[in-house]
Amino acid sequence: MEKSKILAAVQEIFQDVLDNEDIELANETTAEDVEEWDSLSHIQLIVAIEKHFKIKFTSREILSWKNVGEMIDSIAAK
Repeated sequence: MEKSKILAAVQEIFQDVLDNEDIELANETTAEDVEEWDSLSHIQLIVAIEKHFKIKFTSREILSWKNVGEMIDSIAAK
């Protein structure tokens, strides 16, 4: 799957989980850039992304992400 399509899908998941239709993600986006993205919502986002793409992340993968782009790279690698 193309990274642009993954980004679009992840953006929809963020908008749904965080209940904010105005969220616009880019590869450089971090939790500091999205007001509703805290530690609890991070877990909800991971679970929703895993369900959507039918994949599982390791704790090491999740902890290594510095931004949305790195998350998308992990999804694409699966």
